[in-house]
Amino acid sequence: MNYSLSKTLHEAMRLMQTGDLHAATAAIQRGLTGADDRSAFHPGYAGSAPVKPWIDAEYRVVDVSDPEPATEHPDLELPREIADPTDGQFQQHSFTCTAGTRRYKLFIPKGHQDRQLPLLIMLHGCTQSPDDFARGTRMNQLAEEEGYCVAYPAQSARDNPTKCWNWFRPGDQCRDRGEPAIIAELTRHLVRAHRLDTARVYVAGLSAGAAMAIILARTYPDIYAAVGVHSGLPYGSAHDVPSAFAAMKRGSGIPMADTDPAPQALGAVVPTIVFHGDRDVVVGAHNGDIVIAQSMASLDDSARNAESYGADHKQVERGIVPGGYSYIRTMLQDPQGLVLAEQWLVHGAGHAWFGGDPSASYTDPKGPNASAEMLRFFALHERKHGN
Repeated sequence: MNYSLSKTLHEAMRLMQTGDLHAATAAIQRGLTGADDRSAFHPGYAGSAPVKPWIDAEYRVVDVSDPEPATEHPDLELPREIADPTDGQFQQHSFTCTAGTRRYKLFIPKGHQDRQLPLLIMLHGCTQSPDDFARGTRMNQLAEEEGYCVAYPAQSARDNPTKCWNWFRPGDQCRDRGEPAIIAELTRHLVRAHRLDTARVYVAGLSAGAAMAIILARTYPDIYAAVGVHSGLPYGSAHDVPSAFAAMKRGSGIPMADTDPAPQALGAVVPTIVFHGDRDVVVGAHNGDIVIAQSMASLDDSARNAESYGADHKQVERGIVPGGYSYIRTMLQDPQGLVLAEQWLVHGAGHAWFGGDPSASYTDPKGPNASAEMLRFFALHERKHGN
């Protein structure tokens, strides 16, 4: 990506954060007119590849002192180290597979050596780093208590000038290609290397990270048992930068019926928990409705046509955080009472991780504790081997 387009995208992001979608889109269109880099927007989606089982792959994991990843990715930036308040290890590494290279930080809790632990992949939002995201979500503190390994892949400025995951590019919405392939292979490596529980592997993210988490759930249901979506967008809601801004502001425009273009094994629903603020001017709350619809649409037709998931299997609760926001929590259950999808709509909240540490970016302590609620939801779901 040339300097001029990079500068354009920085300006567009600034305008988008002020809520001026019109000016942001105009800036992008001006930039794209002079930058004919079509390689980022080549066609293709998950329908081109069948679901594969867990297999070995070519990859390399190195310490941050290894000079080779820096040569391959010269502008991969090392995030500022932030002291972690837990007793566990929180160390930085670099991972390389055939799809590419990314740095990541890995939290390993202390005192759980005799247990086969679950794994949570946490995907940060635009402009964030793993350290900032870990501090803001307070996920490592909870992981220490609950016994989770947590990995935080890092997007680089070379791959996106604002460090957004490229959820809007068709080439990064696929299985076995692009950023989803890198994160999925990293996930597989961590499970093998640390002997983690293959049935309890989860992915969550904020904003662009949430959109990429959804892509991973849609294209790798054989890896991830559930997904956490905070202020994110549905699968397939954009195909380039201008359509991404349009989806963020006005909703994706995907029909509520037929919402899931990514094929999955029949009935292989990926349980989904969604958080969104109804005052979010960056990513409209309507996107959360479509994320839930996509999740339920992945159920087989016979179950849905039989109205197995009708009013009798829907619960709605209203609550308020002491000294904070009110919210509506909607739960969709299977006939046995297991919650397959859960949606939190927080009244008055904007584009920030709820219940987070205010010393980090994009956090709002006045909302419900999204990190704790995600771990509670994940604990309900294990992936069945063979799915």
